[in-house]
Amino acid sequence: ALAVKFGERQRSAHCLLVKEHQVREGAGTAHPPHRTLFVLNVPPYCSPAALSRLFARCGRVQSVEVCEKPEPGEKKEKFTSKFFNRKTVTGFQVAYVVFRKPSGVQAAKALSREGPLLISTETHPVKTGISKWITSYEASVVDQEELKAEVDAYMQDYDKKIAEEEAKAAKEEGIPDEEGWVKVTRKGRKPGLPRTEAANLRVLEREKQKRARKELLNFYAWQHRETKREHIAQLRKKFEEDKQRIALMRAQRKFRPY
Repeated sequence: ALAVKFGERQRSAHCLLVKEHQVREGAGTAHPPHRTLFVLNVPPYCSPAALSRLFARCGRVQSVEVCEKPEPGEKKEKFTSKFFNRKTVTGFQVAYVVFRKPSGVQAAKALSREGPLLISTETHPVKTGISKWITSYEASVVDQEELKAEVDAYMQDYDKKIAEEEAKAAKEEGIPDEEGWVKVTRKGRKPGLPRTEAANLRVLEREKQKRARKELLNFYAWQHRETKREHIAQLRKKFEEDKQRIALMRAQRKFRPY
């Protein structure tokens, strides 16, 4: 347990739990063995830069990664954006501190014998409390120019990816695969256009209404009997009306069936 303070006026110290990061033999990991320090109970307001400054006294720090929960697997490439997919961290986190040399891990474990270490300094303050929330609110205000630049860069990468896929598809067109099959696509003056999201929603809504009408029509046995009874009553009524019309035509001597 490593006691730290985030301010000179802080009365009680906060404990960071540190140990050497170890994994099973043969298991893939994104953090090098014998040079990685695993840190638990990291507050959400403690940044990777603050941890790097804290453990810099033990040796040269190569990298610091802070995540929500332990990640023993291979490190995956994550999409980093200033405006999108931002997640507000509310709980405590874990960190992986990678040193240049293995001696840094042992020196960091020996820091627990010392008194509370001060992380926040005048030159590099760690903001907590109301000052932290004010800074977070100011950072949440979107700069339109930066947002436009990020969106434009993303769309350029997307267009480039689509163009590469279309060029690859055009190159492979007409070439049989391993089993000898050739992929045939619709072409001509009016090629099949991909449906938009609105068109797909309209088609789904029509199918849903059609299915609802089919399910609700004569769903119960008594509804089916009532429908047949009403149909027979309508036929009888029409038959009586036809009989009266024929009798009237006979009385007027206008009925000539032959």
